[in-house]
Amino acid sequence: MSESYGEITQLLQAWRGGDNQALEKLTPQVYRELHQAARRAMSREREGHTLQPTALINELYLRLSDLRSVDWQNRAHFFALCARQMRRILTDLARAHQSEKRGGGAFVVSLDEAPDVVSATNAEMIAVDDALKALALVDERKSKVVELRFFGGLSVEETAEVLKVSPDTVARDWRLAKAWLLREMSGTAHGT
Repeated sequence: MSESYGEITQLLQAWRGGDNQALEKLTPQVYRELHQAARRAMSREREGHTLQPTALINELYLRLSDLRSVDWQNRAHFFALCARQMRRILTDLARAHQSEKRGGGAFVVSLDEAPDVVSATNAEMIAVDDALKALALVDERKSKVVELRFFGGLSVEETAEVLKVSPDTVARDWRLAKAWLLREMSGTAHGT
């Protein structure tokens, strides 16, 4: 498996260097993992959601094509950037739907497990995104941990690899970030 990781890094760097064949070789290697992350992200969305995992991946690829000049460090860096882009896509979609409906009201979002957060309604998704932005101002690493875990579907170990910290640090950051976000969103939901 580490051989595959190294090959992905080499292909990313070749793609950045202008080798279009590298992208053609890279796509099938990362597609399955990205599709699994997208499926996890979409698995608990509301019924009748207009975006499906394949469409989320297609939108992700469109956004990635604009990022060719990124200095890809490794496979983990690539998946971290993909997690951030998936977050933006889902949040943009939620904001668009929210603006159409002009709904609102109090809500509770469970941050116990990554897929539960992604199952949020439009208003909840927007609140999560806003709270995550506020957390980034306080502690950027904790914000990245949350982003990688629930939008990217990365495990504690994969998140540790991306952030170049220990799995224990990621686990601690995850617990503290969940508590911070719940407090932040609870205040938002109750108007405090």
